[in-house]
Amino acid sequence: MSQNDVPDTEAQTNAGGETRSDPDDSLVRTDVRATGSTGHGGSNETVVETRDLDVYYGDERAIDDVSMEIPEHQVTALIGPSGCGKSTFLRCVNRMNDLIDVARVEGTITLRGTDIYDSDVDPVALRRKVGMVFQKPNPFPKSIRDNVAYGLEVQGRDVTEDRIEESLRAAALWEEVKDQLDESGLALSGGQQQRLCIARAIAPDPEIVLMDEPTSALDPVAASKIEDLIDELVEDYTVVIVTHNMQQAARISDKTAVFLTGGELVEFDDTTTVFENPDDDRVEDYITGKFG
Repeated sequence: MSQNDVPDTEAQTNAGGETRSDPDDSLVRTDVRATGSTGHGGSNETVVETRDLDVYYGDERAIDDVSMEIPEHQVTALIGPSGCGKSTFLRCVNRMNDLIDVARVEGTITLRGTDIYDSDVDPVALRRKVGMVFQKPNPFPKSIRDNVAYGLEVQGRDVTEDRIEESLRAAALWEEVKDQLDESGLALSGGQQQRLCIARAIAPDPEIVLMDEPTSALDPVAASKIEDLIDELVEDYTVVIVTHNMQQAARISDKTAVFLTGGELVEFDDTTTVFENPDDDRVEDYITGKFG
């Protein structure tokens, strides 16, 4: 199975088990994080770290020995040709690959020092701290209002009309749907559905927002609004985005990771350095369009 065969689903499965005191026991029980922000280029504290990460789908290796430190309150872009493991890496950070029978993850991934694959870590609690927006829009068969409210409800937080409006505005969708909040999210166009999914991911205020090509289904005007939104989101959240749009990565990200075929991470550095003075000749060849 290739990474492109991984289903777009937000189904959540509880691993169960007893809780114990861990460096971050909110991954064992559901907690809402405290708000706080340092903004772009703030603390540079590592929030997610991978070490010697390998991912397989059956016998096929999708990620090859990747070590990376993702900084807090910054935008990290993952770029590279199709099939190089970007989306697979993204799904490892909230354990969505657990839902794939043939997927196997080796190595370590830590969230603020806690190994997220530890047996005591509840994947449901993890996914409430690490929200995700998929490339293919996947609204629930619910009303537009209920789609946005879903993340709040599962955390036991109050669902307010103000929060629903705020999330839809942030996703550049409010003006288009404000008079049809009780209609099905499935009735929206593809681009609108994606923006609804972004609003749904933002509503519960996760600590990390993962985005798998979030603007690929949007027109240029809407895509520009989402880029502006990402710039605002990073004030409160850590954002990791997969994109095939080089210009987008250069515009919105602080750090850029370049993956090449076979799941190899060939370069990870400040975005300016990657685009203007990369260490690896293959990165320059990819960025300048010689392959990929």
